[in-house]
Amino acid sequence: MSGPSDNPVLICRVLLPAGRDLLAAQRLEIREGGLDVTASELSDLAPGCAAIIPDPTVPVGPELLDAAGEGLRVVANFAVGYDNVDMEACRERRVVVTNTPGVLTNATAELALGLTIAAARRARDAEVTLREGGWTGWEPGAMLGMELSGRTFGIVGLGRIGRRYAELIRPLASEILFTAKNDKPDAEAELGATRVDLPELLERSDVVSLHAPGGEATRYLIGAAELGQMKADAVLVNTARGTLIDSAALASALEAGEIGAAGLDVFEDEPGVPPELLEAPRAFLLPHIGSATHTARDGMAALAARNAIAVLKGDEPLNPVT
Repeated sequence: MSGPSDNPVLICRVLLPAGRDLLAAQRLEIREGGLDVTASELSDLAPGCAAIIPDPTVPVGPELLDAAGEGLRVVANFAVGYDNVDMEACRERRVVVTNTPGVLTNATAELALGLTIAAARRARDAEVTLREGGWTGWEPGAMLGMELSGRTFGIVGLGRIGRRYAELIRPLASEILFTAKNDKPDAEAELGATRVDLPELLERSDVVSLHAPGGEATRYLIGAAELGQMKADAVLVNTARGTLIDSAALASALEAGEIGAAGLDVFEDEPGVPPELLEAPRAFLLPHIGSATHTARDGMAALAARNAIAVLKGDEPLNPVT
């Protein structure tokens, strides 16, 4: 690796010490944008940088890539998804893109399970009633939700996180359905899971959990038509990307009682949350905390840093996506 001045690293917002300290140990020049950095400020910080470390909130497109200049070698995304990165623009400039898979699998799958239970059991409605003083005592017909044992679970996307979610819900499920681009013979054998197409999964599942990547190819994967295919008491869970669901259609379906409940950790235009979802009944909402454990976030930070360091040293990155 060359000297510090030859390989400046731009941390677009903040990188936890588990990653930042690895960069510092290499005596690299570190530039940091901070949590409130603007696109213009990032462009001002980028010139001469050999590595850029963004997170899912930071779009990395031609403007930022060109601001960095011809010496840019790697975009080490601090996330498992990389729909915030213009992959074609990186390919054109021969810039390596990496991500941080694996280290957040347990955290995100566990949160998906938590959202499943919370939404199915109407936890939000129950807590609001309690906190606002509306609870007057135990009632036989109050706050009735779905019991998950013996239900059919549908998993859209059986990658690392979807697979782990399947393992977690297996003791509850009478049947596990999944959609995927390719067959998953190991999952079918080990979990008793069955691959079906999306319409069949939606029609048959009591719980539908989304684990597909973001991007234009999957935008509004679940819209009004798909919601109409689901059972009237079905639970929809999303810990993947907010763009997978048409928020307005989901809010309308919840309001009309066309599906039972929703548990969401991600939204279309974060940090904005569609007002219609905030007002929708039986919607349990969280602020994108799927990977928010000490173990996962430290692992992500360290892996992003290691990917950047490897490329700057001329080695193969640990997790290339280009």
